[in-house]
Amino acid sequence: MSVAATLLAASASFGWFTYQGADPVDTQITVAPDEFRNPILQGFYPDPSITQVGEDYYLVHSTFSWFPGVPVWHSRDLVSWKQIGNAIDRPDQLDFGKLGMSRGVFAPAIEHHAGTFYILNTCVDCGGNFVITASDPAGPWSDPVWLPDLEGGIDPSLFVDADGSAWLVNNGPPVGTPRYDGHRAIWIQQFDLATLKTVGERKVLIDGGVEPETNPVWIEGPHIYQHDGWYYLSCAEGGTSVNHSQVILRSRRPDGSYTNGPNPILTQRDLPAGRQFPITAAGHADFVTTPDGRWWASFLAIRPYAEDFHNTGRETFLLPVEWKNGWPQILPPATPIPLSLPRPLPADPEGAPPTSGAFAWREEFDGPALSPEWIGMRIPREQWWDLTANPGALTLQARPDGLGDFANPSFLGRRQSHANASAVTSVQLTGVDGQAGLAAVQNDEYWMAIAITRQGDTQSVRLLHRGGPDEPAAGMMVAEAPLSSTGPVELKAEAAGAAYRFSYRDAAGWHQLGPDQDGTLLSTQTAGGFTGVVFGPFASEVR
Repeated sequence: MSVAATLLAASASFGWFTYQGADPVDTQITVAPDEFRNPILQGFYPDPSITQVGEDYYLVHSTFSWFPGVPVWHSRDLVSWKQIGNAIDRPDQLDFGKLGMSRGVFAPAIEHHAGTFYILNTCVDCGGNFVITASDPAGPWSDPVWLPDLEGGIDPSLFVDADGSAWLVNNGPPVGTPRYDGHRAIWIQQFDLATLKTVGERKVLIDGGVEPETNPVWIEGPHIYQHDGWYYLSCAEGGTSVNHSQVILRSRRPDGSYTNGPNPILTQRDLPAGRQFPITAAGHADFVTTPDGRWWASFLAIRPYAEDFHNTGRETFLLPVEWKNGWPQILPPATPIPLSLPRPLPADPEGAPPTSGAFAWREEFDGPALSPEWIGMRIPREQWWDLTANPGALTLQARPDGLGDFANPSFLGRRQSHANASAVTSVQLTGVDGQAGLAAVQNDEYWMAIAITRQGDTQSVRLLHRGGPDEPAAGMMVAEAPLSSTGPVELKAEAAGAAYRFSYRDAAGWHQLGPDQDGTLLSTQTAGGFTGVVFGPFASEVR
């Protein structure tokens, strides 16, 4: 059966989708024309890795079990970023199965050498470590080439020395039995760029962390750089939460031995709680240089709206790197991450869609394909979305798979980029025994949605909610209101820190459906994992 014929059975058409967001910091922190605002990419954009080719910069991020995965960004000024594709964009590249939304592809690392782009990555619980390549960073990217020698490890990255020799560094289990929970090691092994295979023996560079006697946890995200005759090994340490940090070591050889520097070179764990506009969990940095020889670091951090609650996930920040006595430093101890600072380069006159500060955007669904920012849950095995059945609208099939089924539901989302945000859409439901609407999704077990539901001749609008694994996969119905019209209905989801509210509009105007919902349920502090909230349209059968 064709996609168009299938859609006639039970489907929903979304005429447009809008997002807007603004936080108090956006009006209280002034940014001059020659400055930029941190974070540079707001919302669920963790584990940034960056590379440079001439005057062009490319950035990638973790996406875990969201698809398409590993967004690829381009910039000429390190501040204005435009997404040019996704490295994992074909269903046959990887198989996420029914993995949780925080499994799948972990921290990617992008490098360029001799006309080829490389992304090293790990598919956690779905194949292990791999490398993909492309001649154009916009794609297409190759199928994964698996790296079995790195079994049990994560976070591989590539270093190519001046003589052309290549090395892979990654987080892996320590030799023997781990001494404590979170005890990991950083390993190195040579890599053949022609065959994309590891060669020679693997070697441990760091066992535990920079101060092994203190039992440091989760040394990870390694990168090697060369500067002034030294090889610098930079790693994240402390776990990707409030104790996160970045550490540095150096050696005269890429394979060590390495000595510790004045660590950490970045952290926010030594700052008082309760400070204004807090930023926490800073780490997982990658360095890049500008044409004038200055060094900069992209890294992840979190902007909580209360205590450690945050729904926007881990975001991408940018800071200059200062060299002192032969060592790089991103921030001195007990120094808050600046929210605005001078631009690293003149602003790109071509600009890019906004990704920082207060901004809004609108999707008309009038192009030949979805824009690369739209993502879904896991790998699709059939095409349940369509842009041609109703030109100028997104049409979704109402399928059995729902938001809580650890499957691939008919749901497409864009990231929540502000603590205070709203998403609005217009939906028309056709067929019977279907529902369609607007969802705010953290993962399969923690989500909220407002949906138009039709059963027989009855149509209503419902507020649905799943607040943990003990609640039904189809969600709990929190509130319901009848609808007399069978035409398009506008739906709205709003976030105000810890409060989420859902509304619909009829001839009399907007109506909030049900009470405000507890948005902390959508925070990673409650729901777990490493992602952030994603807003978007969905459709499913009624259960």
